[in-house]
Amino acid sequence: MHIHKLEKIWLAIGIAMLVVFLTVLGVSAFAQGMQPPSGKQQALDPAKAAETPPFDKPGLRQIGDNRYEAVMLGFAFGFEPRQPMEVPAGATVDFVVTATDVVHGFAIPRTNVNMMVVPGEVSRVTHTFDKPGEYLILCNEYCGIGHEYMQTKIVVKG
Repeated sequence: MHIHKLEKIWLAIGIAMLVVFLTVLGVSAFAQGMQPPSGKQQALDPAKAAETPPFDKPGLRQIGDNRYEAVMLGFAFGFEPRQPMEVPAGATVDFVVTATDVVHGFAIPRTNVNMMVVPGEVSRVTHTFDKPGEYLILCNEYCGIGHEYMQTKIVVKG
């Protein structure tokens, strides 16, 4: 098979660009210490999650000056606590969430809060609520026939 001289040149340029790109990507990842997740997350027995601290007392509690911790359980078609949680505007909330049954989603629309809640793993996310209003907390991962009812609220007072 005969390859034209110009085709060989462009093929060599393409391969050289690919090698340069992969080399730069590899060196920068190594230099910045990037690595895959280690899997060393806090684990618990999903069947006993409701009996394991801090999930035995889900709810919102103040842990500092304008800083709160929301401990939540995700289960079939609901979050615990079910009643709306209230925080002042400007408050930083650390969400600590786990699931007791299947994989659930945890999202707060109009914010950057979005995570997976996996049974047996403790998921954490932090967000500062600057604007007053009602924020819906919902499951965005299909978890069964009553999935659309899996929601609660956080109310930010002005």
